[in-house]
Amino acid sequence: MKIFELRYRILLCLLLGIFLSACANRKLEGMQPENNPTSENMELQKRAAIRLQLAVDYYQQGQYKVALEEVRQALLVAPDLVDAYSVRALIFMDTNDAQRAEDNFLHALKLSPNNSDISNNYGWFLCQNGREKESIQYFEKVLKDPTYPTPVKVLGNAGVCSLRLKDNVNAERYFMQGFREQPANPSINANLAKVFYDKGEYDKAKFYIGRVVKAEIMAADVLWLAVKIENKLGDQLAVTSLGTQLRRRHPNSKEYGLFQRGAFNE
Repeated sequence: MKIFELRYRILLCLLLGIFLSACANRKLEGMQPENNPTSENMELQKRAAIRLQLAVDYYQQGQYKVALEEVRQALLVAPDLVDAYSVRALIFMDTNDAQRAEDNFLHALKLSPNNSDISNNYGWFLCQNGREKESIQYFEKVLKDPTYPTPVKVLGNAGVCSLRLKDNVNAERYFMQGFREQPANPSINANLAKVFYDKGEYDKAKFYIGRVVKAEIMAADVLWLAVKIENKLGDQLAVTSLGTQLRRRHPNSKEYGLFQRGAFNE
């Protein structure tokens, strides 16, 4: 069974959309502070922001080499620009260059130890690279930041990494806290459904998966979990209906193959 994870490219877009929209109204973190900013300093700040925006745009298009060059150009203007190291770390993370990703995360954290966005992203990097236990301390650090605008994202990450550690008690705690914060979040609901399915509490699992299956766009693994829950509850009509959706939406998926074989316990 897959763990239902948020896609980090989407998170990167959200994070950097917030960051870049703020560039016009604040000095970029890492630019040299001045009591009376000169027009030259303001121009450097603008150039760094433009380069970083270009890096994000190219990254979203899958043009990683060009994106990295734009980050490099931004750092030529502002060598201690924290956000540039953070973006570069995420690009290396997405291109499976773990060592350089970690180097950039750690450098960004050295420059800005209390940056919650970087701590969350580094925690996710650790989780993705088999270092789940280390990741939890970074998520906990972010969750203690009362100003962090998207705690549900962090709670979801901590829950996923706890599941990987087979720490279902804390996984449930993180996901339930996320549910209280954002009851309609599909990833939180799907993961709670999985937690309760694994515990054999199928009625609770059905409650949470029911909050997800109404969505028009649903991943094959989520639909398959819904099928398995209804099968455990003995509702064959629901099993058939959900199986039809699985065939229509994901006919070539592994999950539909399992459904065709009736392999509900694999």
